[in-house]
Amino acid sequence: MRIRIVDAFTDRPFSGNPAGVLLLHDADAFPDDTWLRNVALEVNHAETAFAHPLPPGREADWALRWFTPATEVALCGHATLATAHVLRTTGAHEGPVRFATRSGVLVATPAPDGSVTLDFPTAPLTPTDPPAGLAAALGTEPLTVLDTGPNVGDLLVEVADEKTVHGLSPDLPALAARSERGVIATARAEDPSRGYDFVSRCFSPNVGIDEDPVTGSAHTALAPFWSARLGRPALTGLQASPRSGRVRTELRGDRTLLTGSSVTVVDGELLA
Repeated sequence: MRIRIVDAFTDRPFSGNPAGVLLLHDADAFPDDTWLRNVALEVNHAETAFAHPLPPGREADWALRWFTPATEVALCGHATLATAHVLRTTGAHEGPVRFATRSGVLVATPAPDGSVTLDFPTAPLTPTDPPAGLAAALGTEPLTVLDTGPNVGDLLVEVADEKTVHGLSPDLPALAARSERGVIATARAEDPSRGYDFVSRCFSPNVGIDEDPVTGSAHTALAPFWSARLGRPALTGLQASPRSGRVRTELRGDRTLLTGSSVTVVDGELLA
């Protein structure tokens, strides 16, 4: 069985967010969950995506699931982008592809330049009081704290400035005790002439990811937050992890478009 490692939300190898991708061409259902979890643990990237084709006439073209090394997740942007990239570059699917997922039908549309745009549900943002100890766990005082709803499951935390985002070194066990999945830390870009409007970092210790390199699902919350602040529906976010990557966002009411590129860095054979 072919397995690929794809760097998503980047046009350069060894940057962006790596995802494992397995296309189960001959399957009409997913294998046993234990096997899926074991493969994801073996790959040991933030997420591994598993997809199998659906019969013609269904509401979607492929069924898609995502696993971290620790658990299955309800929504994942970079592994969806990586899967759409593999479908396009291998010729397994042409044009827009509809994925049946735990978060409903998600559409990925390729562009002539090789980028892919994902149509995802916009995260509902609800102001909330900071959990006790959040500032100490994160290492800085929050300016704003919002709940991002069940699909994302993070706390969205605005901090003082871009420099603060870059300098974060949180207490991850303490942070895990104060959020469902993790924390999205964000601030406005200091200099928009650099090509991005806001910065973020994502810490998800509750699903086995200390820091996610580039998080598509988080941008379904970042997009409405920053579009409201900046007064524009189309923005670009820089996720300032050590690997780094950019996500172009466009807010369309209850849907958010996420656009990025991907690069396949490993194409091999899974023997187990």
